[in-house]
Amino acid sequence: MSKRRFLIAAFGGWNDACQAATDTVRHLLDAYESREIGHICCDSYYDYQTSRPMMCTVQGRKRIVWPETTFYEVTIDENTTIYVEMGPEPNFHWSDYCQRSLRFADECEVTDVITLGAMFADCVHTRALPVSHSDGDDDDPQNDSYCGPVGIPTVLNYAAAEDGFEARSLWVSIPQYLGGDDCPAGTMRLLEELGSIIGVGFDETDLAARAEKWRRKVDMLTRCNDDLSDYVHHLERMMDEDGEQDVPTPHAKQLVEETEEFLRSFDHPAAPEN
Repeated sequence: MSKRRFLIAAFGGWNDACQAATDTVRHLLDAYESREIGHICCDSYYDYQTSRPMMCTVQGRKRIVWPETTFYEVTIDENTTIYVEMGPEPNFHWSDYCQRSLRFADECEVTDVITLGAMFADCVHTRALPVSHSDGDDDDPQNDSYCGPVGIPTVLNYAAAEDGFEARSLWVSIPQYLGGDDCPAGTMRLLEELGSIIGVGFDETDLAARAEKWRRKVDMLTRCNDDLSDYVHHLERMMDEDGEQDVPTPHAKQLVEETEEFLRSFDHPAAPEN
């Protein structure tokens, strides 16, 4: 039996609640030896008013960095090498973009394409965040009855299945009351599921510490907000009972705004008054 080769793909934007999916790829690049091996250039695929180029300083010189998709080779151990793809979700020409991604996968003799996503959902930070699996024949990362908009991970997943790759998607659910801050607990859950599929134990040391700090911050928030505390306890009871009914979301927008404000103040406390 030939050795399986994996391409892991994650895209910023609509499919990436709290950056949990792209942070999974970033963690792999930071934790293991990696090298860039390819790009999909930007001009044909991006609206620069949506995905703006960035000004940065490199070795003392200013330069403009344009949005693009980058491919990497990541060495996990002496027996395991994976490929990863990361970039902003493209705005145009998705079919062509996916075919370029899959041509790259074919050149690297990839057998399995795994796309990552993260979505806001009715779940709680006090339980393991749910991760849903789907393959290229499913209609949605959550269930078979879904009819609605999809993102580039789903389109790439379907294209990969049609081209003969083993294709699947992993989507982690993020508590909807958290707003837009990073969610290391979501990233760790995706990493755990990836490891079980690929058959390796990924290094989670730094990520586990960040996830625990994240939980403590959100615990503090719930203790300071009675409405949010009641909402979280309600969700906990439903999850413990394995309920599937709709969950009421009182003041959902207000809870998100209060969460974001609190987490920002936690990271950047006000200077004491003289």
